[in-house]
Amino acid sequence: MHTQRNIELFYLLAFFSALVYGQKNNLTDEIKRKATEIESKVIAWRHDIHQNPELGNREVRTAALIATHLRSLGFEVKTQVGVTGVVGILKGAKPGPVIALRADMDALPVEERNNLPFASKVRTTYNGSETPVMHACGHDAHVAILLGVAEVLSSMKNQLTSTVKFIFQPAEEGAPKGEEGGAKLMVKEGVLENPKVDVIFGLHMDSMIETGTITYRPAGIMAGVGDFKITIVGKPSHGSQPWLAVDPIPVAAQVVMALQTIVSRNVNITENAAVVTVGAIHGGNRHNIISEKVELIGNVRAFTESDEQLIYSRIRQIAEKTAEAAGATAVVELPFSVKYPVTFNNESLTEKMLPSLRKAAGVDNVKLIPAKTGSEDFSFFAEKVPGLFFFLGGMPKGKDVKTAGPHHTPDFMLDDSSFKLGIVAFCQLVFDYGK
Repeated sequence: MHTQRNIELFYLLAFFSALVYGQKNNLTDEIKRKATEIESKVIAWRHDIHQNPELGNREVRTAALIATHLRSLGFEVKTQVGVTGVVGILKGAKPGPVIALRADMDALPVEERNNLPFASKVRTTYNGSETPVMHACGHDAHVAILLGVAEVLSSMKNQLTSTVKFIFQPAEEGAPKGEEGGAKLMVKEGVLENPKVDVIFGLHMDSMIETGTITYRPAGIMAGVGDFKITIVGKPSHGSQPWLAVDPIPVAAQVVMALQTIVSRNVNITENAAVVTVGAIHGGNRHNIISEKVELIGNVRAFTESDEQLIYSRIRQIAEKTAEAAGATAVVELPFSVKYPVTFNNESLTEKMLPSLRKAAGVDNVKLIPAKTGSEDFSFFAEKVPGLFFFLGGMPKGKDVKTAGPHHTPDFMLDDSSFKLGIVAFCQLVFDYGK
């Protein structure tokens, strides 16, 4: 008798397990089907945004496109958040956690070199100078993907057990000098409140990873960054009489070379990577004039606060003491205009949501990676609430990575077929976290 009951119980449990498993599979299949249906629309959005790029805090056209689409889906929409940001809210059929999804909107002062029908020809003014503009980091794709997610989730609202907050963020690459912007300003203006966000997800295209691939890392996935400006002041003279001068140019050269020893000799690189880069040097304007001053600008990248403070201290010491030894002075501004924390993936959240990424891309296509020395202002969101930030491959299958255009360059390019996976991944994360 007991054996018969046990058998019946076993089959009953098996039936319900199969039913639940089938429902999960049906949900994933439905997400993928809907993502396929709107794929061409998402690609068209991306082409349009790519052809009409806008720099940080100037994303007026992009923001209008976003707000119009979200309103057409019946979202509660708020504009001009953090200057040009847009926030849309979708309430599911049942109450549950508030899940934020983020896409950045801004382009870069880069001249496009790709021969594409939708290549950017836009030029504008940046920090007082005329410059070409290009989406050279994939933010156009991020916007298009999140617009696609909004459309899919709104069509599945009756199955949602959460509220989804869509954050379209300006100025991820930094606001123009003298302005506030980016994720930091949006947080300051309360974007994670009303309703209060429980968790946030973000993705970033990667032009050096094959399409169909998702990469991730728990804890610190991207470095913190701070920029610096060093002004070396000497004494000017005619170029024929250097003995009457204190020439800041050789001092600047010595400083640049000495700064390279910080990572090679002061940072324990067996524990964490670090970067010190001088990106520009400005000094002098004629061959026969010894300039009075030279300006150096650069940046520091590190994965811990202790490493960051060590590097900052050494930069000041090297610049000031090298200048002093030559009879010049050095003024060090650090950080100068940019300071982003480490982009940190909440470890328990990453572990919990890893199966969702695998459902979206397939187990073999979700890969653990080393930390990246790039930086992201998504870090300001993830400082306040648990966050998960991952990378989405955008390089055509079979392409040699050595020939792929890196981010922030004129040759940066993405495969249009990569965007659908981003839609599926975001939707799967929302449903699985909200259940």
